[in-house]
Amino acid sequence: MLLHPDRLLPADPDTRALARRLFADVAHLPIVSPHGHTDPRWWGENPAFANPAELFVTPDHYVVRMLVSQGVSYEALGIGAGCEADPRAIWRCFAEHYHLFRGTPSRLWIDHALSEVFGLDARLSPANADDHYHAISERLADPAYRPRALFERFGIEVIATTDTALDDLAWHKAVRASGWNGRVVPTYRPDSVVDPDFEGFRGNVERLGELAGCDIGTWQGYLEAHGRRRDFFRSMGATATDHGHPTPLTADLPEAEISALYQRVLGGRANAGEAELFRAQMLTEMARLSAQDGLVMQLHAGSFRNHSAHVFGTYGRDRGFDIPQPVSFTAALKPLLDAVGMDPGLRLILFTLDESVYTRELAPLAGAYPSLLLGPPWWFHDSFEGIRRYRDSVTETAGFMNTAGFNDDTRALCSIPARHDVSRRVDSAFLAGLVMTHRLDEDEAFEIAPLLAGGLARSAYRL
Repeated sequence: MLLHPDRLLPADPDTRALARRLFADVAHLPIVSPHGHTDPRWWGENPAFANPAELFVTPDHYVVRMLVSQGVSYEALGIGAGCEADPRAIWRCFAEHYHLFRGTPSRLWIDHALSEVFGLDARLSPANADDHYHAISERLADPAYRPRALFERFGIEVIATTDTALDDLAWHKAVRASGWNGRVVPTYRPDSVVDPDFEGFRGNVERLGELAGCDIGTWQGYLEAHGRRRDFFRSMGATATDHGHPTPLTADLPEAEISALYQRVLGGRANAGEAELFRAQMLTEMARLSAQDGLVMQLHAGSFRNHSAHVFGTYGRDRGFDIPQPVSFTAALKPLLDAVGMDPGLRLILFTLDESVYTRELAPLAGAYPSLLLGPPWWFHDSFEGIRRYRDSVTETAGFMNTAGFNDDTRALCSIPARHDVSRRVDSAFLAGLVMTHRLDEDEAFEIAPLLAGGLARSAYRL
């Protein structure tokens, strides 16, 4: 399993030669990771990873969903209440099904990690599963494979975690107290206290009020609680918020109407339409707060989360059953944009799982409103083909500077350099194609490549 040095680069010899030079210029630049889901405990406590299954299989919903789609049970992967599967058995199961990942981005990421991080030179298979397990386990016992050491080895300049509005950020405090100089920042994610359909919503809002010292019994007290929690996150280094709404619908209701709606929502009396209206209003309120406090706002829309009621009820969230669905942005965002879209303090980064809106809506919106930037291909589209489709779809209308660069959006630590490697290769190939078709001068391509690799993300997220 020797990784080919020209993987993902164009087949045409002349274009490939230029792409090689562009990639060489950015391959070893620092990694800017402004949005992701790594465990803050890794950075605060710096523990050793227990075993290869814990590192590569169980926490990775890309891996889990593929295995489940082919009949592997969650219990066989050690997932489920009271389930204590042998990690070596989980690894063997993974190896037996590794052929399922052929042609997928997961295969690229995992091969990269096995080869570049752990020094293994044979593709994972049932025949070598135990040997790979032993070799990885030996390395995991070495302090050089603990989270902070990998952070430094990977060349990570800054990484953001995603934290609920109710998080005490204890692990971020531990990073500061440790004296380690790695830059790890939190991100304010308020879904559990703005979505009436989120489990335990009323209790979550009450806890928000307790943490902020505000009376959440009133609409103004509830908004003040958000402001105070955001201030706390900012004091801990946060530069962004994140909002995982099913749709990008926004609203801007008169205060009397939203106050009455808030009381219905808080009392558990809101119907489905009112719950959606409340989420819509809260996006506008969060945008107003961002315009005031400078936190960059991210909106991730277009995911039907927890699609399987059985899986959600039995195994919980983030188990591979979040499915893309169509959304529309142009009309949905208008109330928010009418309210604060031209405010120089607002920066809103838009993500979607509905690729059909790239050319039709998102590129034209970002190409007009100074407050909007396009986030990179997200989730199911964070791949060779997905990144290439994205560049083809948005560049002619939005250009490069109205995009937010790349972020890896991962909870799998060892996939971080692999994902950035893929992105930099695809972007180098895209830029080389523009040069070879005389739509871009070569010197311009060499100026743009480092922006796509990290400069745009650094700027977009105010890092």
